[in-house]
Amino acid sequence: MSEKRNLNYEKDERVLCYHGPLLYEAKIVRVESKDDRPMYFVHYKGWKQTWDELVPDDRLLKWNDANLQKQQQLRDMHIRRKTPRSSSSRGSSTHDTASESRGRKRQRDATTDKPRTDDDSIWRQEFGLVIPESLKGRLVDDWENVTKNDQLLQLPRNPCITEILNQYRESAKGRTNLDVETLDQVIEGVQLYFSKSLSTSLLYHVERKQHADLSMGEKSVCDIYGIEHLLRLFVQIPSLISHANVDADTLNLLRDAFSDILRFLEEHEKEYFA
Repeated sequence: MSEKRNLNYEKDERVLCYHGPLLYEAKIVRVESKDDRPMYFVHYKGWKQTWDELVPDDRLLKWNDANLQKQQQLRDMHIRRKTPRSSSSRGSSTHDTASESRGRKRQRDATTDKPRTDDDSIWRQEFGLVIPESLKGRLVDDWENVTKNDQLLQLPRNPCITEILNQYRESAKGRTNLDVETLDQVIEGVQLYFSKSLSTSLLYHVERKQHADLSMGEKSVCDIYGIEHLLRLFVQIPSLISHANVDADTLNLLRDAFSDILRFLEEHEKEYFA
């Protein structure tokens, strides 16, 4: 384990922890190390111990007034976003929607790293990558469909990530200043990040058996999964980049390239999600 001064959080510390798109009060039970990276085993206040889990530090926030305000803002935004859907079909009040939402989160399976969708500060981080608003909504819908409604995505996806990135490659020749070699390196990097991150941080708990049962053959995971999981990757990219030894010029290049890919995905949103 790294020296204690390198840890952002300590054992028995009271914290806020992301679970789905919301923040919940938690306590750090113990500190561990995985791949030379500090990990924190947390217990959610008021939740059964079966929900205890090991999380990276980017899932945690300090317990202070500013972050408690953020917790409330995320909860309010989530309720407002759900209310129009619920009021007509279920006649649910805002209070009922909030209670139902939290109750289901305790009963359903969830991911190790969930999408964060409501507050721009969550998406910007130090890397400065911003997810378009419409794609944030798609991420919330994806999370709810899988974890709350048990609607697993049918695999392989059409188009798959490989096909999407190949289409982006063709379009990028006229929309970016990147030379062909650099463009290929960026796309290969996205595919590599996806392959390395899928099983550790991009799958919801209920999807793990489906992933384990896949018959890959000579295919890569980028040939199987589609835009839903690719978007989950872009949520994680700022954290992944922060752990890489990358100079400022390369960071700027990657930020611009990843932002352009997200704009491309937004332009083809209806096509890819259909």
